[in-house]
Amino acid sequence: MMKKTIKIGIGLLIIGIIAGALGYVFIYNKPHRDFEKARPDFTLAACELFDSYISGRESAEAHFNGKVILLEGPVQKIEQADSMVIAVFVFQEGIFGDEGIRCTMLPKYNQGLMKVKPETYVKIKGYCTGYNDTDVILEKCSIIQ
Repeated sequence: MMKKTIKIGIGLLIIGIIAGALGYVFIYNKPHRDFEKARPDFTLAACELFDSYISGRESAEAHFNGKVILLEGPVQKIEQADSMVIAVFVFQEGIFGDEGIRCTMLPKYNQGLMKVKPETYVKIKGYCTGYNDTDVILEKCSIIQ
């Protein structure tokens, strides 16, 4: 009886080790999406994206959240927070300051964006994470030539 219990225990241990290894390889160690090379799901003027969130937040979230978007338009401000550089398309003045679209750039584009003058027409591609009641947020953004 004891030998049978030990054999079952060893068998379960081996199955657990194999399941853990497969989980690591296929789930945890999964390659990250390359947003710089990703094809945009949508190409819009920056004002169109902002207006869609202002006029119908729920439908805009269902349509744009989690998608790669290529925005076109004049960037009004460039902000720097620690090592992050953020391109800002401003569309209205709110209680807490400028409201619009904030695009957090991939690090390799920080220097290039810092040279952009306000009101310069740019094309920026990024991953839309949603609307925070003041700004539409795009992350992992790159400048498109």
